[in-house]
Amino acid sequence: MIFWKKKKSASNDDGTGDIPANIPESLSERSQESPSEDASVLETPKEGSIRQVSIVQDSQSQDSRSKVQADAPVPEVASSEAASTKVSWFKRALQKTNDLLRTDIRDLWKSEGELVDEAFLSNLYAILIRTDMGPSMATKIKDSIHDQYRARKVHQEDVLRIIRDRVAESLKSKGGTLNLPDTKPAVILVVGVNGSGKTTSIAKIAHRLTRQGKRVLLAAGDTFRAAAVEQLRIWADRIGCDIVMGEQGSDPASVAFKAMQRAVEEGYDVCIVDTAGRLQTQSHLMQQLEKIKRVLQKHVESAPHEVLLVLDATAGQNAISQAKGFSEAAGCTGIVLSKLDGTAKGGVIIPIAEQFGLPVKFIGIGEKLPDLQEFSPDDFAAALFS
Repeated sequence: MIFWKKKKSASNDDGTGDIPANIPESLSERSQESPSEDASVLETPKEGSIRQVSIVQDSQSQDSRSKVQADAPVPEVASSEAASTKVSWFKRALQKTNDLLRTDIRDLWKSEGELVDEAFLSNLYAILIRTDMGPSMATKIKDSIHDQYRARKVHQEDVLRIIRDRVAESLKSKGGTLNLPDTKPAVILVVGVNGSGKTTSIAKIAHRLTRQGKRVLLAAGDTFRAAAVEQLRIWADRIGCDIVMGEQGSDPASVAFKAMQRAVEEGYDVCIVDTAGRLQTQSHLMQQLEKIKRVLQKHVESAPHEVLLVLDATAGQNAISQAKGFSEAAGCTGIVLSKLDGTAKGGVIIPIAEQFGLPVKFIGIGEKLPDLQEFSPDDFAAALFS
């Protein structure tokens, strides 16, 4: 059985309406895989602000469903976010990585200038590796400094300039906006491991598109976890978009089918399809992604138009293995890098973009709806070494 829910009144479309109270940790996406995901600041809901929707039958009592609904999490919107510039936004996202680089690189200098010798270059290389930018980029930077300043003294700002220029050059073609067709509906399939911030990222993208005046339909395809469906349902209510849901344990492809059918018949601009979190090594679940894609194509032959892989920046080098597995199995077209503010390993964007040729579509920090920004290589490099 499939359920769907109409969006609430337009008065809440601006993201300033009432929101539910805190959810227990057991229902949070981060409780399973990612304890480091930011906690949100929540308000107590007004009476009647959320309508009851049945998701799981026979496996939960009416009382437990009511408790799930009352406790589900929806972070508040930061109204001042729109006023911030892109560069300042990136600076905030990369603060920890920036602090690591500046502190450690500063420690290399004992005087006005530092002699570029093997010991200096070796220490610099180790610092760069700690940001998870990967051995390839760290080697290129080390070689550039060696070639320009060999056996001469170099100043700290000169080193930072070289690092910034090499990073910007490497990422120049690795940014990009959503590639959505003019025809309706545009279809976005979202994949990733549990705890990567996938559900929150879907909400942020839906919020962004809704604010652009698009009608958005969500498909809650993570049918294996009732908490994931409920979380996405409340996000939909919070944002002001519609959602199609299925019973717990039902075939995710059936949810995708019903959602696409409705999106086509009712003329939605965008349909965003969530999928169950999975490891890149779980071949049977990867095959399930192929089935979902085939189902989407029964309604729109060119679907999905984007396959976004959500990666947790705090995962560091493990994010690279995730990118490899998913890009091969799901045909990913872009990356959403979440939780960038929670790590000093913001450089992980560099090897992912280099190795797999996947553009970074968005980066995210925190759980607030506006905490999602289109990736800009120049702004990223400038903020990383500002």
